[in-house]
Amino acid sequence: MWTPSTPFAPPGTRLELEEGAALTPKFNADGLVTVITVDHGSGEVLMLAHMNAEALARTFSTGNAWYFSRSRNALWRKGETSGNTQRVVEMRVDCDQDAILIRVEQKGPACHTNRRSCFYRVVEQGAEGPVLRMVLGGATR
Repeated sequence: MWTPSTPFAPPGTRLELEEGAALTPKFNADGLVTVITVDHGSGEVLMLAHMNAEALARTFSTGNAWYFSRSRNALWRKGETSGNTQRVVEMRVDCDQDAILIRVEQKGPACHTNRRSCFYRVVEQGAEGPVLRMVLGGATR
């Protein structure tokens, strides 16, 4: 959801979104855009989170990943309490600018469970439906 206080221009036409040079994120009705965070060196998906306009602007101005916590309803810098920081190496936006991918240099685990990645379980078909299996080597503890 774009508002006059958003520090980015409002989304333009489809052609401008898909082919233009301006970053005009399409924030959802809650004012958030989905962010996929990937390890710059390995390409491993580390986490999925959300940014509001302020988090995105702070990420640009500091070079560190900032997110918006939906559960706490608060802005947070990755690693501000754990020390497990993310330095942004590259940022990409998808074709219609409603999702962002950031490539980071991760210091320490990315997941609050103290694992390298938040994606440490595989979903498999069990005898009675889907079951979760831990990925070997996914833990850093």
